Amino acid sequence: MGAIRTVGVVGGGAWGTALALTAARAGREVRLWARDTETVSNIRSRKQNQRYLPGITFDEDLNATSSLREIADADAILLVTPAQTTRALLAALKETGTVRGPVVLCAKGIEQTSGKLLSRILSEELPGVEPGVLSGPSFADDVARGLPTAVTVAANSAKTALSLCEALQSTCFRPYASIDVLGAQIGGALKNVLAIACGAVVGRKLGASAQAALTARGFAELTRLGTAMGAQGETLTGLSGLGDLVLTCSSTQSRNFSFGLRLGEGFMASELISAGGKLAEGAYSARVAVKLAQKHDIEVPICETVAQMIDADLSIDDALNTLMARPLKAETESL
Repeated sequence: MGAIRTVGVVGGGAWGTALALTAARAGREVRLWARDTETVSNIRSRKQNQRYLPGITFDEDLNATSSLREIADADAILLVTPAQTTRALLAALKETGTVRGPVVLCAKGIEQTSGKLLSRILSEELPGVEPGVLSGPSFADDVARGLPTAVTVAANSAKTALSLCEALQSTCFRPYASIDVLGAQIGGALKNVLAIACGAVVGRKLGASAQAALTARGFAELTRLGTAMGAQGETLTGLSGLGDLVLTCSSTQSRNFSFGLRLGEGFMASELISAGGKLAEGAYSARVAVKLAQKHDIEVPICETVAQMIDADLSIDDALNTLMARPLKAETESL
């Protein structure tokens, strides 16, 4: 594909705005779509997104709009909306009839109703459009403020992946190209589930040792399932796998970690959900991850425990007892 001059960003939340700023800093013409007209007005008139990125004023022109038609014919589109709304947004883009692609998936999750990865949904809704994936250890606030960040950008072809990297690279944002679209998605989706578990451990004040052990054993689950599904090992140990896992499992800036934190403090998942707050992606992905593991005959006890905490209101104490009472086993298969 040729050089990417225009970048459309679908999603006016914190992450969407941060990535729009990234593309603008890389010298692209950026068009940012937001559903909320107040957000559009705020970005246009004040160069702020007060609702999602309070306290940040930017110099870049993001050409905010509420019309998907103004986005759809960009040289590349970044889809930066929650995983569970991906299909609906792709269908809306399809209706414009002008998508040229590639479409880069920036959400980290699995469709709950179908158990499908987002690239599969893209191929169903926009057949013929090349998928991309952007994933890695990155918080929207850090990226929006121009703090150093590195991510993985994956596409089916090296040429497309490199073109996307060139379109986003700046002095504060370094993308690494990959052709492992599958692996980049698996790491991003599973780390959200594992972050809930780590948040619960911290919320219950079980100590740094428990948190570190859970992160390491969680990575083992991520690696086993990812490998069984066809992901490349280098991807799983890279930015979109281990890198994102370490960040998300250790910071309250992560919605998934914070959700787990509340569980560890004694709240039940049903309470948090009924309170009307925005549900963390890992809560949607937990049961789907378990089903995928069962399909591939892979053990994922931490993901299974998180699913039980979400679906059956399993308490953190009961969850811990379940994990600690598992039969002894070797850490490596070579023993």
